[in-house]
Amino acid sequence: MDGHVVDTDLRRAAVWPGLRAVLPAPDPRAVIIDAGGGSGGFAVPIAAAGHAVTVVDPSPDALAALRRRAAERGLAERITAVQGDLGDLVGLVGAGRAQVLLCHSVLEVVDDPPSALAEALRVLRPGGALSLVVPGAAAAVVRHAVAGRVDEALAALLDEGPRPRGVPRRYSTAGIATLVRAAGAEVLEVHGVRIFADLVPAERRADPGAAERLLRLELAAARHPALRDLAAQLHVLARRPGPGPAPPSLSASSSLPSSVLSSSAPAGGSGAGGR
Repeated sequence: MDGHVVDTDLRRAAVWPGLRAVLPAPDPRAVIIDAGGGSGGFAVPIAAAGHAVTVVDPSPDALAALRRRAAERGLAERITAVQGDLGDLVGLVGAGRAQVLLCHSVLEVVDDPPSALAEALRVLRPGGALSLVVPGAAAAVVRHAVAGRVDEALAALLDEGPRPRGVPRRYSTAGIATLVRAAGAEVLEVHGVRIFADLVPAERRADPGAAERLLRLELAAARHPALRDLAAQLHVLARRPGPGPAPPSLSASSSLPSSVLSSSAPAGGSGAGGR
């Protein structure tokens, strides 16, 4: 790996291999939607690779920052910024038009995740790909325990009590796979994102050599079933059923055990509802 590894590399590295696998070849006619894409953490690099991207986000400030970043990079013609929510996608971009839909760090804060995701998937054409990132349930247990907050760790593990207002939902691998399938998509893979990065002290990550080794570890562990389930985030790759093959490097259930793909899997798994 070349160059200095920064914190954002560690926090997003495991998302990129799967995302690149589902992106089509650059084509000005292709429709790529980034729902909740904010200031362009993913949209700008995707546009830089030759794609046209439409970012839909409720924050005018984030969209203003996106427009500035796009202009600074000479990508203004490839990035369209539109204000709106996840539920507005069909009205904003039309049904059955998109080859790829990114929905990163959004589902955990919407009022009705199953309905919101089912509605959002309508923008995909048959065979279109979904890239979904949500918080992992087990990571909250580990984080509280490592910090010495044993009671909070136990509560997160048992998923006791209602979810406090403002606290995002968290999902197990089985839970998010079940939700995606119920919304009408076929789950292809689930990767772990930030399995170790959040547990390593900042002063250790500041050393370029240590950060690069940690990045390699994150990438190697992303698909490891036991380690993936401990990740701070889960990255789900899925497709809307219909004509068109799955991306060549992906196939249904390629990294998921049968218990996860089974329709009898629990909707949230341990701690999926909450902390």
